[in-house]
Amino acid sequence: MAKVPVYNIEGQQIGEIELNDSIFNVPINTHVLHQAVIAHLANRRQGTFAAKTRAEVRGGGRKPWRQKGTGRARQGSIRAPTWRKGGVVFAKKPRDFSIDLPKKVKRLALKCALSSKVKENNLIVLDRWDMNQYKTKEVLRVLKNLGLENQKALIVIPEKNEYLQKSTKNLPEVKTLQVGNLNVFDILKYDKFVILQDAVKKVEEVYA
Repeated sequence: MAKVPVYNIEGQQIGEIELNDSIFNVPINTHVLHQAVIAHLANRRQGTFAAKTRAEVRGGGRKPWRQKGTGRARQGSIRAPTWRKGGVVFAKKPRDFSIDLPKKVKRLALKCALSSKVKENNLIVLDRWDMNQYKTKEVLRVLKNLGLENQKALIVIPEKNEYLQKSTKNLPEVKTLQVGNLNVFDILKYDKFVILQDAVKKVEEVYA
């Protein structure tokens, strides 16, 4: 099993942790990662847009002028697509964009994403991170101690911590996730993967 350092919030190494090779040291399958990212982005789409065709726009039942003799182009309705306030030619309608991946593919993709962070030395394990107040400055201080200034970082916690989660909300380069919400897209999107020691155990319990 691979060993990685464990740090405290002051940036000091206080020990090591062994990572399960079946999760953090699997061959990287780029095709599976691509499938997982595409599915994640598709599943985020609401698909609630709607536009009206010329048949659905109110009005336009009367021919605006006679067919011949006016010198103007023939028109059959003021709700034709060429008219202002007319219908849309290929109107968008509500639809479901979701893509359902097999469970084995989802699990493999997550393992590949985690393994890529270990192989690139972008995984940082923290022993604990307790916050009892909303303070973005404290989050920035800890990230600075870990050498993550001006870097995109994903922080993974074992359970809900409202103080930490809300303290990172106004930092565009930082995101906090609970283990249950871990996904391939966010793992790959952020350069550094910061995970609490208890969260590592939870990941291994679920995916080993």
